[in-house]
Amino acid sequence: MAIPQTSPEDAGTGRVDITGVTITYGGARGGHNIALARTDLTIEAGSFISLIGPSGCGKSSLLNAVGGFVRPSEGSITVDGRPVTGPNPEVGVIFQQYALFPWFTALANVEFALKRFGLPRAQLREQAIAALREVGLEQHAMKFPGQLSGGMKQRVAVARTLAARPKVLLMDEPFGALDAQTRHSMHEILMRIWERHKTTVIFVTHDVDEALLLSDKVYVMSTGPGRIVRSLDVKAPRPRSVDKIDPETLAHRVTVLNLLKHADEG
Repeated sequence: MAIPQTSPEDAGTGRVDITGVTITYGGARGGHNIALARTDLTIEAGSFISLIGPSGCGKSSLLNAVGGFVRPSEGSITVDGRPVTGPNPEVGVIFQQYALFPWFTALANVEFALKRFGLPRAQLREQAIAALREVGLEQHAMKFPGQLSGGMKQRVAVARTLAARPKVLLMDEPFGALDAQTRHSMHEILMRIWERHKTTVIFVTHDVDEALLLSDKVYVMSTGPGRIVRSLDVKAPRPRSVDKIDPETLAHRVTVLNLLKHADEG
């Protein structure tokens, strides 16, 4: 089984359709907690969208449902028209925790993710090295996670996930534990890779500036129960910088901050 290849020319794959989805968890005393109210959302192939909202608003629940880790109580989710019924190799996931094997080198961690394709040994290594090269870690391929900084570990996690060329990439606050400078570097790396492959990205964050910097569209969520209350198109040309914000994006920033403030007060 060959690794699927993606490029801007074939960015017609990776469309996500969320139709009438609700997510409910059972309570400790037999009650039910609605984590996500009925949600309808279409995410176009090759787009980069962010979900932002207070804790408990259903961001991660929705992300996990798209990844096939949580089954919706109602509704359906499809990727390119195919129902999501469980974890899907065409949907990659990157969490805040790096989840690297500490006994494997950076290279071996990426190779492990590629073994399911049954590639010849030489091709397996070539693909893994290419993935590390994309995130600027080719020279650190033989280091173990314990020898890497937090930012480097996250870059290995990104390389490991993207090496298999998923159609959809789910990112749950992947840079939340990094310092400001390292996070800025990760933004640049992620944008460079996304521009090259146009993988559909669903990005969960608490950081308004991060959402506006990275995304084509930002969805603001509110609790009680979790729901999308506003969507904002970010039309600022790329590459973008937090040091240079156009008036429309600045207005979006004020809107999101006000929505989040009211959500917290509620």
